[in-house]
Amino acid sequence: MNFTETRLRSLVKTLSWRALATLTTMGLVYLFTGEVIIAVEVGALEVMAKLLLFFLHERVWNLISWGKKVAEGE
Repeated sequence: MNFTETRLRSLVKTLSWRALATLTTMGLVYLFTGEVIIAVEVGALEVMAKLLLFFLHERVWNLISWGKKVAEGE
């Protein structure tokens, strides 16, 4: 059986991943600079850009059939 990931599922995956990734980025910026404000500013800019890019990336990959196969038994 073929399936297509819904936009809502892609959006929820995007948000959960970005939260984890942005906290990682902020932690690294703080580790290197020791500045909380800089870490938060970088995190804020990074999350906006990468949320959009990841969502678009997921939607494009959803259009590509390469590597997809029907699960056995369906």
